[in-house]
Amino acid sequence: MTINKKLLGVAGTGMLTLMLSSQLLAHGDVTPQAVDTAGLAPLGEEWLEANPYGTDHPDHERAVEIGASAYNQNCARCHGLEGISGGIAPDLRMLEVGIEGDEWFQYRVINGAVRDGRVYMPKMADYLSQEALWAIRAWLETQHVEQ
Repeated sequence: MTINKKLLGVAGTGMLTLMLSSQLLAHGDVTPQAVDTAGLAPLGEEWLEANPYGTDHPDHERAVEIGASAYNQNCARCHGLEGISGGIAPDLRMLEVGIEGDEWFQYRVINGAVRDGRVYMPKMADYLSQEALWAIRAWLETQHVEQ
């Protein structure tokens, strides 16, 4: 009986370790995924200060469509599906609409987020084009909620 209790204890410890390690990997591969921005006007290398794909831009609808897909591929792991954060990262639906929100968004996608030497968010501008990132911002504005 003692051997059975020891085996049960070892098996239980192994199962607990396996369960906890799977939780650590729950977010999967966080390498940013390429975004096809076909149909959007090219923006050039120099970062624009405000989102060019606003509601008055002819490419707005296409940008929102691309932005929704790009967000789900690259941001939802941490910021939540449909922009609704589960607490891991900020709820991006609450970003200010307009230039104030654009400034914060631009700063964060260019610089990422690092605390105590740990990368919480990579420098997304190193991986995704300005067109892709502004398209994500255009989609986020369609999800905006007041705080």
